[in-house]
Amino acid sequence: MAHNRALEPEVAVVGSANLDLVVEVETIPVAGETVLGGDLRLIPGGKGANQAVAAARLGRRVAMIGRGGDDDAGRTLRSAMDSA
Repeated sequence: MAHNRALEPEVAVVGSANLDLVVEVETIPVAGETVLGGDLRLIPGGKGANQAVAAARLGRRVAMIGRGGDDDAGRTLRSAMDSA
């Protein structure tokens, strides 16, 4: 069987992938204060995932080695990584 090096990753990243939950507020609350937030945004991130995406955007073939769940958050992260 022929080996195709053109498909091999040039960069391997081992690290975390997180789904950040972000809500914007008008003011930063002080201890004990309650403030109302705006819309909830789900933003893919994590040190490893961010580095893998950055390398892919620079044109490198990247392999990301991490752990993800088989739930909505995991699927969202996987989709974001696949489209980077």
